[in-house]
Parts: sequence; C-alpha cells; structure tokens
Amino acid sequence: MQDMNTTAHFLMIIAGIVMLIFGSIGNLLNIYVFTLWSRSQQSTRDQHHNTNQAKNSALYLLASSVSNLIIILYPLLTRIIFDGFGYSVSSYEVISLCKLRFFVLHTCDLLSLTCFCMATFDRYLITSRNVHLRNLSATKKRTIQIILLIFFLLCLHSIPLLIFFKISPTNDCDIDSNQYYYYYYYLFVIQIFLHGILPIVFLSIFGTLTFQQLNRLQIHSRLNVDKQLSRMLLLMSLAIILSSIPYCIEQIYYGMFSRDDQQRSALVFLLHVISSLLFYTNPVSSFYIYFVSTPHFRREVQKLVFGDKHHHHFINNQIHTIDKLHHSH
Repeated sequence: MQDMNTTAHFLMIIAGIVMLIFGSIGNLLNIYVFTLWSRSQQSTRDQHHNTNQAKNSALYLLASSVSNLIIILYPLLTRIIFDGFGYSVSSYEVISLCKLRFFVLHTCDLLSLTCFCMATFDRYLITSRNVHLRNLSATKKRTIQIILLIFFLLCLHSIPLLIFFKISPTNDCDIDSNQYYYYYYYLFVIQIFLHGILPIVFLSIFGTLTFQQLNRLQIHSRLNVDKQLSRMLLLMSLAIILSSIPYCIEQIYYGMFSRDDQQRSALVFLLHVISSLLFYTNPVSSFYIYFVSTPHFRREVQKLVFGDKHHHHFINNQIHTIDKLHHSH
C-alpha cells in the first residue's frame, strides 16, 4: 500500500509538471492564434455579416483558452503541491489556497466549458441549411456581450464557494460540515452535472449534428476553413467527453460514501490522482488537438515560430462558401 501511495505522489509530480509546462505554452499559443482569428478585418458590406459570424467561434475559443491558462497556472499548480508533495493547508492560507482556489477553478472551468459549447453550437447554426438557424448566429459585438454575461453569472454562482469552503480537520479544503445542503448541491449539481453530464450530453448532440450537416453540404475543398474548424471542435468535444467520465465517476463515488470518513486508502488516492490528471487534460490538451487537426491553425503557429510575416490573419470570410452552396440548392 505504501508503494501505491508513493506511486500516486510521484505520478502527480511528474505528470502534473509536464502538463503545467506544455499546457501553459499551448494556451499562450491558442490565445495568440484566436486573437488573430477574431481580429477585425476590412470587408465588403455583403460579406460583413458572414465575417462576423465566422469570428464567433474564435472569440469563444479565445475566452476558453484564457480560462484554461488560469486553471493551469493556479488550480493545477496547487493540485500538484497538494497531492504531489503532500502539502497541508494552514489556517493562514485558507483564502489563497482554499476559498479563492475553488472559486477560480469552478468559475474558469465552467467558463471554458460553456464557451466551448457555445462555439460548437455556433458552428451548428452556421452550417445549417436552414436560413433562420444561420441568422441566429450572433454578431461579433453580441458574442463579446454574451461571453461577459456568462462570466458575470458564473462569478455570482461561485460566490458561495468563497463563503462555505473551509479547512477540514485533516487540513484539506472542504465545504463547512454545517452546510449539509450546499455540500450536496456542490457535489451533484456543480461537480457531476455542470462539469460532467451537461457538457457531455450537449457536445455529443451538437457535435454529431454539426458533423452530419457538414457531410450534407458536401464541401470537398481540403482547405475549407469551416470544415476544418468544425472538425477541430468535434475532436476537442470527444476529448472533453472522455476525460469527464472518470471525473464524474469519482464524484459519484464520493457521494455514495460518508464525507465524514476522511481516511483514504492508497488505491483510492491513486485513482483520485489519475482522475484529477484526466480532469486537467481538457485545458492542457486543447492546443495540441487544434494543431494536429487544423492546417490553418498549424500554419499560424508556424508563422509565429519561424517568423513568417505573410498573411497575418485567418481567412474567416471563407464562410461565404457555405452560403453559396445553400443558395445553389
């Protein structure tokens, strides 16, 4: 059992530090690329609306990448310190390492997931053959307002975490034992439903529908921007779904057993470490999925790395290709 416990600590330290380094680099590159893609471009009046539509996904993914970077630099780093090095939180650190940490973790992770879901939903609208659905895709200004509204609502929703999280008798961060009802709300609504079931179901439905619509459009151009972006979102959706399942199982396990039983076996701790690492693969792996699956994304990164100064913007207005196909039917 002691060997298993040592393995869990070692795994968290090594894998966690690797994820911290590569995740930080990846999300910084994400921010660079999506900032370029969402930058205003000169366009004709006829193309203006479609150009704004094409920027929506980039804006959502930009907000998601910023949230992911914060998650990696704060909650992931502190998780490595807690589970890897066995650090116990003292009463003097309750705000910075307990209350604020969980506030930032849940606010940023839900913001990242929500923005990614919105990006997927936006691709579903844009690739639809129904003109009424395509017109539901918001303008760039409205998209920014939506992102800010989501952030504000999530901050309000996370305020109880600042109030109810305290240091347990075992020096772990936990919800105040007197807040029995909020504990179950946190476990089943926030942890299991919002972080797990809801994004899994949403991305499964709209990712599949978008994929089907792209096949119906029969876009054969290998360099088509919309098909690449939709494929990129679909692959990331699969990664989110697969990494969320173990996290949900772990939270359900905790819900089935008394929270007062704080003594964890070495096996349970090892499974907790694996589940935590899988949970953080979402913010860490996004850049590498985008890079592998999308030539346009890969080209922007190569320009930055190799100093290519040609074509400093993403050709978002290629979205009109879809509209032409729609009108031709």
